[in-house]
Amino acid sequence: MNETNQLTVIVPAYNEAKNLTLFLPPLISFCRENNWRIILVNDGSTDSTVQFLKEYMNEPALTVLHHKLNKGYGAAIKTGILACETEYLITFDADGQHYLEDIGKLLAFLKKHDADMVVGSRKGLKSTSYYRGIGKRIIRLLARIMMTVPVHDINSGMKVYRTDLAKNYLYLTPDTMSFSDVITLIFINQRHMVLEEPIRIKERTNGESTIGIQTAFQTVMEILNIVILFNPMKIFLPLSILCLFVSLVWGIPLVWEGRGVSIGSLLGIVSTLIFFLLGLITEQLSQIRRNQK
Repeated sequence: MNETNQLTVIVPAYNEAKNLTLFLPPLISFCRENNWRIILVNDGSTDSTVQFLKEYMNEPALTVLHHKLNKGYGAAIKTGILACETEYLITFDADGQHYLEDIGKLLAFLKKHDADMVVGSRKGLKSTSYYRGIGKRIIRLLARIMMTVPVHDINSGMKVYRTDLAKNYLYLTPDTMSFSDVITLIFINQRHMVLEEPIRIKERTNGESTIGIQTAFQTVMEILNIVILFNPMKIFLPLSILCLFVSLVWGIPLVWEGRGVSIGSLLGIVSTLIFFLLGLITEQLSQIRRNQK
């Protein structure tokens, strides 16, 4: 690790040429002043992003990486993380909604508390879209039901964390927009210190967000995958108990009346055993997967 350059700002960009012209020059100047690095990953943009970035080919503070095709928000961040050589990294969205001052604020907070990740929390701030706000609340609720989550804004795209830890877990993260949620949940499940610090956001001035219903669905599925990976019995044990409870409630009155054991009750008991055994098998498989890299 380079001891002089402690931080790399990773910017995933897809068709954000208009926003890049506004925030990239100030970001470069800001990082020069603080002796920080920037890795911008062009994720197969089809607008004028490539032409614009050619102007900065000789900029020493900026490294530009290109995907030939659009691979996804998470894939772009992973490409940036793999190329990162500093002790810390921070993800910075290319939509121009973040404030430069919050970069130093989050890094200082992480160092002060010796944390492994600090999430830039937008708690209390109005969402840019009513439907996006509902989707985020559903995702947070699901995450809290499935596991213990000590931070509020797991969706935040602005997070600072230790580069070595991030590289260790990249093989578990998705290439989609749900990367931000999943990497946070992985750090939490692996018992790393994850804290949050308030940040500000601006209104998007150009372009449209690519986050929609499909993104929310993908995130929910990825959260379920992470729960199954780290604690599968969190899902299968409640299902087993529910089947057993329904079977007993349905079958005991029939037995009491002397009408014998119903087929429905037997099916429920068999389902109880199946879910429980699936949980045990999944637990073994998840341990194998976690140990693979």
